[in-house]
Amino acid sequence: MLSMIRVRNYAIVDEVELEFGPGLSVVTGETGAGKSILVDALGLALGDRADASAVRHGAERAEISVLFECPPEHPALDWLAELGLDDGDHCALRRIIGKEGRSRAFINNQPVRLQDLRRLGSMLVDIHGQHAHQSLLKSSNQRALLDAHGRLEELAARVAELHRTWRDAEEQLDAKRGGNAEREAELELLRFQAAELGALALAEREPAELAAERSRLANTDKLAAGLEAAIQALYEAETGAAHSLVAHAQQSIARLVEHDEELGAQAERLAAAEIELRDVAHALIHYRDRLESDPERLERVEARLAKIRALARRHHVEEDALPGVLEKLNARIAELDAGGESIDELEDRARRASEAYFSAARKLSKSRNACAAKLAEAVSAQLPELGLPHGLFRVDVTPKPDERADGTGLDSVEFQVQLNPGQPFGPLARMASGGELSRIGLALEVVGARASAVPTFVFDEVDSGIGGGVAEIVGRKLAQIAASHQVMCVTHLPQVASQGRQHYRVAKLTDGRTSRTTVRQLSHEERIEELSRMLGGVEITAVTRAHAEEMIGRAAEAARSSGS
Repeated sequence: MLSMIRVRNYAIVDEVELEFGPGLSVVTGETGAGKSILVDALGLALGDRADASAVRHGAERAEISVLFECPPEHPALDWLAELGLDDGDHCALRRIIGKEGRSRAFINNQPVRLQDLRRLGSMLVDIHGQHAHQSLLKSSNQRALLDAHGRLEELAARVAELHRTWRDAEEQLDAKRGGNAEREAELELLRFQAAELGALALAEREPAELAAERSRLANTDKLAAGLEAAIQALYEAETGAAHSLVAHAQQSIARLVEHDEELGAQAERLAAAEIELRDVAHALIHYRDRLESDPERLERVEARLAKIRALARRHHVEEDALPGVLEKLNARIAELDAGGESIDELEDRARRASEAYFSAARKLSKSRNACAAKLAEAVSAQLPELGLPHGLFRVDVTPKPDERADGTGLDSVEFQVQLNPGQPFGPLARMASGGELSRIGLALEVVGARASAVPTFVFDEVDSGIGGGVAEIVGRKLAQIAASHQVMCVTHLPQVASQGRQHYRVAKLTDGRTSRTTVRQLSHEERIEELSRMLGGVEITAVTRAHAEEMIGRAAEAARSSGS
């Protein structure tokens, strides 16, 4: 369960810290206030992509911290323990984004990779965005929803992996069958490139050292002139040399020490400064005496650098990476010289890979068909309550011919609906309007949430396109989900907001020069005012307030009756 979120210098938020409890939390606010800012910040903490625009203007960095309390035996705890990141049943995620756009991620105060943050986040939170229903029109998303409902993700990932193995085996077999001409041509090129790099014999850090030497050799006149000026100023000038002036000052102060011992420390500092100036001057004199122009050496250095850079460009790597390129070339040469597996061996490997793939893919198809019927039944049961009294939902799982087998398996998955009596089933894109699609999407989310092991769900204005009595039903359904899961819902509907156990309001404040967004939890009286505002009207009347209070009371009574 998400128990706390802290946001600092993100977008137009200077600092917000909120605590969350179980059940349904609703987030509201006027249009343009940035109601989704908490969802966006949470997404960053869970590994979403970030750039410099996330940092509040004038700040050095944005920081989002979230704290979760994991249920006992939750998979996230095992995952954390496996990586050595566990800290009891608590899990703290933190994301820092610098104003230059770079970010750092932490789990339980230990630095981690962004993909680790995403992996953990997927086990803790399921976020449904504002336009989630639009994604239903994509076949790939429909297939993913079906697999998620049937807990088939692991089997689907296995099928994808087996398909890659099979295709790799087939490609290696085809390459082997292509004959030796291509192999010999490749070997000839590889040997030439390896000989060229071998002759180069690039030493470690050599490019940087050569560049430094070239800079010195190409600028001996400037170096000599600058050194002479510095040595004169420090030591060799007949009058006004820094060493002489400091030595004279030291002697003057030393003579005064017998009159005031407090000056002894300053005399010692001047003596140390005199020694340091003399040492620096001697070092510069030594450098000057060794400095000499060497046009021939400069020419050799520049030629060597040009050769190194040319080879680096040819192999599309940094100069220091050329030794690694040589290692890869030699490894590939050894692989080709060895000849690899025979055609018979490759044929056997490809056959076994094909059999393994089709066995797993057929198992996945069988599971998908069984799950499709259950998902269709569950979603169809939701539709009448969502204002689609005659709505029926169907998942069409169509077999693909073997020659069209791919990493997704042997099926084409399509969500279909029948919304009116006598009307045939058809794909969502053709049969459902925007408002109907929103309701079907919400039904899928309700069904999916009930079957999910993820403890926290976030719905970001998924109730768009819904109003009236259906809106109240939507709120009740979210409250039903909240009986077994923690739910956060960003909404513009008072019927949904009234169902919340906790209510947070987002507001934008401005002084005419700058703007900032604030978020705070509302008291009971403030909830009544906020719902009154959401119910509409230029002027909030006693009748409006009474209506808002009635909605909150009715929702609380329904929650008590259901035991949530």
